[in-house]
Amino acid sequence: MHAIKISAADFIEINSKKITMYKELEGFKVKNQFSLTIEDNLEEVCNATEGSGVFLVYDVAEAKELIMVGSTGTVQNDGTLKTKNGGLYDKIVNGHQFAKTGRKYSWPAQMKKEDISRLEVVWYETYNENEKVIPTFVEAQVLQNFLSENAKLPRWNVAF
Repeated sequence: MHAIKISAADFIEINSKKITMYKELEGFKVKNQFSLTIEDNLEEVCNATEGSGVFLVYDVAEAKELIMVGSTGTVQNDGTLKTKNGGLYDKIVNGHQFAKTGRKYSWPAQMKKEDISRLEVVWYETYNENEKVIPTFVEAQVLQNFLSENAKLPRWNVAF
């Protein structure tokens, strides 16, 4: 039997393609991911930029399951981008979900409630100097594909 050698960069690329189950996301150059356990501090582990784009949240406890899609950034009629200070990072860490409090508090509580040991968050800048794709458009495409495949939205998306 022959061993196949792949570089670390190729391994990351293969795994990122595996994570990206939606073709709409494949072309974005500014992207990354991080994991969150109940014991982690979301403010510390979140590596998202202050840019605008989308983020996907996976429950990776057993089988990898997409449980939420979110976005930040609004394109104005003159083509400029309106963002809240902090962009993706702030939306992931301080955006409200499950309660009138930031995700840095509500996600660990919800993880405990649902017995989720680890989340994986994958984020993409969709609107920057080099790319001009409306974040909510990409969010809608991913949610539509999920809806088409599963006849429902991801369980942490209340509505769209």
